[in-house]
Amino acid sequence: MRLPPLLIASVILALAATLLPAAGEGAEAVVSLTLAGAAVVIAGGLSIAIPAATIPLTLLGAHFAAWRLVAAAGPLSGHAGTGFWCLVIASWLMAWQLANALSALEPRQVALRRLVSLAVPVLFGVWILILWQLIVRGFAIPQVLLPAPDQIWARLTSEVPTLWADFQQTFLKAVLIGYALGCGSGFVVAILVDRVPFLRRGLLPIGNLVSALPIVGIAPIMVMWFGFDWPSKAAVVVVMTFFPMLVNTVAGLAAAGAMERDLMRTYAAGYWQSLIKLRLPAALPFIFTALKINSTLALIGAIVAEFFGTPIVGMGFRISTEVGRMNVDMVWAEIAVAALAGSVFYALVALIERAFTFWHPSYR
Repeated sequence: MRLPPLLIASVILALAATLLPAAGEGAEAVVSLTLAGAAVVIAGGLSIAIPAATIPLTLLGAHFAAWRLVAAAGPLSGHAGTGFWCLVIASWLMAWQLANALSALEPRQVALRRLVSLAVPVLFGVWILILWQLIVRGFAIPQVLLPAPDQIWARLTSEVPTLWADFQQTFLKAVLIGYALGCGSGFVVAILVDRVPFLRRGLLPIGNLVSALPIVGIAPIMVMWFGFDWPSKAAVVVVMTFFPMLVNTVAGLAAAGAMERDLMRTYAAGYWQSLIKLRLPAALPFIFTALKINSTLALIGAIVAEFFGTPIVGMGFRISTEVGRMNVDMVWAEIAVAALAGSVFYALVALIERAFTFWHPSYR
């Protein structure tokens, strides 16, 4: 029985990584094995089908090689030779082919299908971190320019109280409160704009003008008006989220078809009945689009606003301060927390959208 090429490649790469010498230069045996493994990986890309049963073993072999490379990157810092980098390239090719194999799988079970759809982006993200670690360590890039993932992780684990305090100040106070106020007021004003025609002609052009204002110009003004604590940051978030919600809601309220509106009129439905039973449900995809856009804009606005005056706590304050102290690993730790918080926030809004707009053709 012919062994799958990816499985052969994983064994070769794992063996080559195990034989990786203490020095980067003069690794002829490792280079030979690596080039052979890379050739098999490329040949594996030409195969039509990859047995699903071999994917776990292939995954184990590829990541064992990656683990050995990460372990060797420290001692070889700045002195990584040909053998090391050939192994890195071959392992990356291996991971690429493995991701292709996983993407081609179409299991019948719903749980397995979801697991495969989750495994591909996780594998992609893991290999971004692996390559980041190997490049930083292999080329001995200074920490001031780009810290390695293990340095950022060390900061994340050692500065939990500081990161939590910054998260509370920026996200739980400024972002969430400003997001709720901005989106809520934008929705209410959109109803008024839809009800009163002259507001549509007068307010929407002003909204387009205000939405184009730079945040670096708004933030200092809000700090002067509302003080240095979180209310000024929440005010910036309100300004940034109000007009996207307003414009999208107005567009959504106009999305209901003329035939449906005529049908409501034949039933003698009033304005509010038509609004609640027809136009608001039709506007939900537009409203949730604004909510998803604002979920990222709110975090960006709050962090940038903290650059212009804040108490000695907050994500933006920490980033600005630690850059001045050359503690770039702490800056990246704050960025990681902000990215995780923003992604989770966006995902929650998307889940709520799925629950309310299950009838939309995009989910069929």
